[in-house]
Amino acid sequence: MVPVISIQNLDHYFGQGSLRRQVLFNINLEIRSGEIIILTGPSGSGKTTLLTLVGALRSPQSGSLRVLTREFCGASTEQLVQARKRNGYIFQAHNLHGSLTALQNVRMGLELHQHIGLREMQARSALMLEQVGLGNHLHYYPDNLSGGQKQRVAIARALVSHPPIVLADEPTAALDSQSGRDVVNLMHKLAQEQGCTILMVTHDYRILDIADRIVQMEDGKLVDTAPVKAQI
Repeated sequence: MVPVISIQNLDHYFGQGSLRRQVLFNINLEIRSGEIIILTGPSGSGKTTLLTLVGALRSPQSGSLRVLTREFCGASTEQLVQARKRNGYIFQAHNLHGSLTALQNVRMGLELHQHIGLREMQARSALMLEQVGLGNHLHYYPDNLSGGQKQRVAIARALVSHPPIVLADEPTAALDSQSGRDVVNLMHKLAQEQGCTILMVTHDYRILDIADRIVQMEDGKLVDTAPVKAQI
């Protein structure tokens, strides 16, 4: 089976000239369809940088990074823009628009897909909110939602287009223990139903058990990767 994400000999640098600093060193990683992979490690170890490269939010500089068989190293800006449209993103800050309702925020996850009409967008967004337990909150604004509810809206927005890959950066960091567990269980359930792959960065050791594999990073290097049962 061709990996959904294939990374080979990947290096990455920040800055130019005398300020140039290497932040990723010889990263090699393959992720298969349907896997849930957690990236963990100390702050500053390169986890979020790697996540943004996989998400086509940065351009790879050296080595090979293939996502859904497309090579990102050397890709044009337009090719990276098109690649970003195929992903779902969930971040620590829910990044909801305060002037939009829950339904409108979720609908934004479909507006890049021009083949979907407005009526279908509305119907799919409402259904997705029902699936995350917010069917009675369609017209609530973010200020009227709890932290856990906001993150559920963010999950709905990420998954409404049925992306093959979901990228999550510290999705439980701002939540209490129970809300964080509820959010990751929901991500796990919906991702399995949709058959998508999840790559998640987290420091939250309470949720490691949802992963198929835990990938540990330190000082810009992968230091360990193993099935989750071997690590917890």
